[in-house]
Amino acid sequence: GVAARPRPREEIVMTELPLDVVRLARRLAEAQGISVGEAIRRAVEDSARAAGLEATRLGGRRRMTAADMLSVGREITAMPLLDPRSPGQIMDDLDAL
Repeated sequence: GVAARPRPREEIVMTELPLDVVRLARRLAEAQGISVGEAIRRAVEDSARAAGLEATRLGGRRRMTAADMLSVGREITAMPLLDPRSPGQIMDDLDAL
């Protein structure tokens, strides 16, 4: 007979989810231009954050949100200016080295 083609890991796991959840995950993934697994991961992380849990990625790192990035920007702009020279003056001084 014909050997069965191995199914992608994502498809294997998806078969254990209710059909309506799978359909919604596929629609969400298509709308966002991402994989079904990524769509599910993002949705679960968002839900965990809304519940007050810290959502982390594999390896202990989580994806920065726009709010996180803006917060970092505010922290940086609040820091004191340590070098009063203009960027052009700094580059000229570096070129002179």
